[in-house]
Amino acid sequence: MQKSSGYTTGKLLRRVVAVCAAGIVVVQVLALLVCATPPAQAQEAFDTKAKQAILIDAVSGATLFEKNADELMPPASMSKLMTAIMVFEAVQQGRLSLDDEFVISENAWRNGGAVSGGSTMYAELGSRVKLRDLIKGIIVVSANDACIAVAEGMAGSEEAFADQMTQRARELGLEQSTFRNSTGLPDPEQKVTARELTILARHIIYNLAEFYDLYSQTEFTWNDIKQNNRNPLLYQGGADGLKTGYTRESGYGLIASAERSGRRLILVVNGLASARDRASEATKLMDWGFRQYRTYVLFEADTEIGYARMWGGTKSWMPLKAQSAVRLALSEDERKNLQAEIVYDGPVVAPVRQGSELARLRFRVGDLMINEQPLYAAESIGEGGMYERVLDTISFMIMGG
Repeated sequence: MQKSSGYTTGKLLRRVVAVCAAGIVVVQVLALLVCATPPAQAQEAFDTKAKQAILIDAVSGATLFEKNADELMPPASMSKLMTAIMVFEAVQQGRLSLDDEFVISENAWRNGGAVSGGSTMYAELGSRVKLRDLIKGIIVVSANDACIAVAEGMAGSEEAFADQMTQRARELGLEQSTFRNSTGLPDPEQKVTARELTILARHIIYNLAEFYDLYSQTEFTWNDIKQNNRNPLLYQGGADGLKTGYTRESGYGLIASAERSGRRLILVVNGLASARDRASEATKLMDWGFRQYRTYVLFEADTEIGYARMWGGTKSWMPLKAQSAVRLALSEDERKNLQAEIVYDGPVVAPVRQGSELARLRFRVGDLMINEQPLYAAESIGEGGMYERVLDTISFMIMGG
């Protein structure tokens, strides 16, 4: 049976421990008594020139601001996130190697190379380029020739690759977005929503993390031509990704992500009139989002945060600690409603060595999990004798813990 108890509000955080037979320890987190501005009211006080916009908390997916976020729109080069996902997953699964070479076909050169007038890495017609360089071309300089070369090499044709992009998008939870090419060049049937672009960004950041550092690379040189990353927030907004976009149909757009004080936000804006507007509106919106948060130390370093129930050990309870102070960036509303739970597979069978990872400390606001951190054994507990094992067995059979 799950039990819980609590303290009266006094400090930002006080610890309460309760145990259930399933091995879930509930820690009630209590915030200071403050008047918080509801998110809806905070959003009403903010606006943007962007035709479509959304700002979310990266961990939980909670929406902090939105404007026409579910409206279908031309994605321009922001659709290259889906192209990159196809490549990243193939490498991650071992179907491709970063040293694999792809041919720059006449189609890739003519429709994506220097003669096309669009974004390009200036790959030469008929040349063979390693995948690691094509990926940098796609991410850093939005190279259309690199996208087409990868699409043809992976699926035989760009059309077949685009069909695979849409199919994979559905599997990732994109219900509206449709892809018709690998580049984001105008096509009347290629449409996405701002909200669904945040799904792609989260997938890259958390499920394809080994590739994410590429998005913070500010320049790329190929064929003796150096080009800079067009993401303005890399230079002035503290962002570490992800992708710009522009066509006459879409206007100026940006998918950006930044982390400050342990909190990561993801932003999408589109439909802006100029690159300057894109930079200023994206910076303004990202800064506004982070201003909604303050960083709190919830548990000091070397503090016992909770306990895990032991079985067959010299002690019945294992104290749990984090490896360093537990800090969390919280909005006023989150601080009022923050709860936490320690989750582990229990009971923990002895022996256990100090420093072993045993549990996860999860922070929630309502049904949304906003952060998760590992917890470790604060000491070593050896294996007990027959008496301890029998006693623990009876205890779990009768009382569940």
